[in-house]
Amino acid sequence: MTRFFLHLIPFFLIPMVVGCATAPKKPMRQDPLIGKIIETTTQNPVPFNDLVENTKNYDVIYLSEKHDNPMHHAIQHRFIQALVKKEKLPILGFEFFSMNDTPLLLNFADSGKADHSEKTKKAIEKQIRKRLNWDSQTDAMWGYYYDILKIARDNSLLVSGLDLSSSQKRRITRKGLGGLTAIEKKLIFSTQLTNAPYETHMKSIFKAVHCGMGHKKMTSRLYDTWVARNDKMALSISQLYEKNNKGPIVVIIGGGHTEYRLGVMDRVRAINPKISQVNIGLTEISRDPSGLEDYILPLELEGFAPVAPWDYACFTQRVSYENPCERFKASFKKMKQKE
Repeated sequence: MTRFFLHLIPFFLIPMVVGCATAPKKPMRQDPLIGKIIETTTQNPVPFNDLVENTKNYDVIYLSEKHDNPMHHAIQHRFIQALVKKEKLPILGFEFFSMNDTPLLLNFADSGKADHSEKTKKAIEKQIRKRLNWDSQTDAMWGYYYDILKIARDNSLLVSGLDLSSSQKRRITRKGLGGLTAIEKKLIFSTQLTNAPYETHMKSIFKAVHCGMGHKKMTSRLYDTWVARNDKMALSISQLYEKNNKGPIVVIIGGGHTEYRLGVMDRVRAINPKISQVNIGLTEISRDPSGLEDYILPLELEGFAPVAPWDYACFTQRVSYENPCERFKASFKKMKQKE
């Protein structure tokens, strides 16, 4: 649960993102797992080139990240380039952009076909960042995703947003799915997947993300937003698959949306069980020393097969060793309300 909690922090505790992205105040812990790639079914290490070779023929490859970890984005960058070298030209799908952003992303990818000066390239970057409404994000966060967009531009790759629009996400979080107007509901796709144990599990995660602040109404709305986003991303991926006759779809996504083959993955499976999927988990080491078996423990949840969090785990150093709840304990104490 702790690892899942860390993947979700950037979404629900936005003020913490800047703090977590800075260098750790506590000394970084060295760990023998750092730099290793583990196939979780066998628990055997796998060289990077073998990872690419083993996964290149899947229909969908998830590169599941912790959003503010630069090492995760470096691995994504290397993996996509390795696919290109093998002439497995991927479609790149991004959680952090909406499906409505896709024309803007494709226009940017097309700009690689012209020979631009450095000044023009900077102007193009500034323009697309503004149109994607990323002006409020830090330069570091923008840079992580822009570097991957440049791979698409330089190699004429197709690229797509996957998520709901920001306004849709805000409306669901504010009103809940039940509070939306009839027109809004028609704009939101649903797989109709429901599971009480999964809902209970996720709501406990949302409470943990808020450091124990468990306002029932807000937790319910957050869950509604979570489900609607996963449904939309699953639909987007399945639609890309239907139109794709080249390389795999490589999905840049937060690890919480794919752990244990749930979230987006089980919804893709519900839409089209023929789509083959593999989850490469870009995994920070834990704050305290842990054995490999602790990282790959299956989730025991009624109605779901007990599987490891990922098919492959790529271990990296942490961005931060601080407990964000300690840092914000005083603020949350003031904010906490009676249920």
